[in-house]
Amino acid sequence: MIRLIIFLLLVLSLDFYALQSLRSVVRNPLVTYGYAIISLAVLGVFVYQAMTFDRGAGGNQGFYVAFAVLVLVYVPKLVLVIFMFGEDVYRLFEAGVNYFISKPEEPSAFFSSRRKFIGQLALGLAAIPFISILYGITKGKYNFKVLKYTLYFEDLPAAFDGYQISQISDIHSGSFDNKKKIEYAVDLVNQQASNVIMFTGDLVNSKSKEMRPWKSTFSKLKAPDGVFSILGNHDYGDYTRWPSDEAKAENFQELLDIQKDMGFDLLRNESRFIEKSGDRLAIIGVENWGKGFKQKGDLKLATSAVDPADFKILLSHDPSHWQYEVIKDSQQYHLTLSGHTHGMQFGIEIPGVIKWSPIKWRYKYWAGIYEKAGQYINVNRGFGFLAFPGRVGIWPEISVITLKKGINNA
Repeated sequence: MIRLIIFLLLVLSLDFYALQSLRSVVRNPLVTYGYAIISLAVLGVFVYQAMTFDRGAGGNQGFYVAFAVLVLVYVPKLVLVIFMFGEDVYRLFEAGVNYFISKPEEPSAFFSSRRKFIGQLALGLAAIPFISILYGITKGKYNFKVLKYTLYFEDLPAAFDGYQISQISDIHSGSFDNKKKIEYAVDLVNQQASNVIMFTGDLVNSKSKEMRPWKSTFSKLKAPDGVFSILGNHDYGDYTRWPSDEAKAENFQELLDIQKDMGFDLLRNESRFIEKSGDRLAIIGVENWGKGFKQKGDLKLATSAVDPADFKILLSHDPSHWQYEVIKDSQQYHLTLSGHTHGMQFGIEIPGVIKWSPIKWRYKYWAGIYEKAGQYINVNRGFGFLAFPGRVGIWPEISVITLKKGINNA
């Protein structure tokens, strides 16, 4: 409750300052006070949804929609306030100069009025996040991108030179609201014609029943060497209330059964081998291991049937596992496939120019390919979305990785 009160005080302060800034640009009181009323209504609905959020229901679409609208209204307002605050700092400096140097007779002359063109510029800048967030909510969350990578390994078995992997992660089926878009994305995965498909966890948000309407759709994922999967932190049912331990166990078992029914080969601290012309790849899958999250991943158990000389592909949901455990392990894991971060579903990416998201302050490895000590990781940006029903600048991803034998001379 205290956190909610602090949140309300901060937001209402933001509202008051934004209203004063808006009034310096827009002289029509119907517009300014109308916007204020809309903002308060949005805030009120969000607070109501937050206070009535039922964790036992495994999610609440009303809350997610209210959260999306709150972000849509208040992030542009924050941009406006930051810009206008700079203008007010300038006015304060100007008032000091007037007081100590010009010394006008009327105290009211110390402060100049806000400059209208500055306010207009601030409104123009605030429109950028508004349009971006609106696009992210309506279109961006299904703006699927195929990102292709080629990785070179000197010790790749010759029979697997040119071997192609498609990776998806973080389906979060409980958030979906557009069947045609999901069917399109599944078809897009199959169109890559990869040798194998890897899914790196978080099939649902909280409950296995979220996947029931999508089971037939994801059953269409096919590849010659199969579809391998692991569990993510959301798959254990830890983020919702259960009437009993038995109910939680039944939910978990249903999730395992759904993966089997869809044709997914679920790896729970175990390994499989793909063999070709006398050579083989070791596919290793661990349960979730994350810094600050559930840590059930067991590399020793998962590699108990793996030879140290095998070429290893590891599926581990959380990239912090790679950072804190995998690259320090005595075994060499040539390629690790992860997800989990979603790239925070918000950021700026221009290939070769900039790659930024606030999630970088939480995860060192948060999106794309990284290399350390001769070992690679791909952190998939996620297939679905969670909490905020949109994506801004960080689009849903299908990773396609081609393994090549040799040294990259590029």
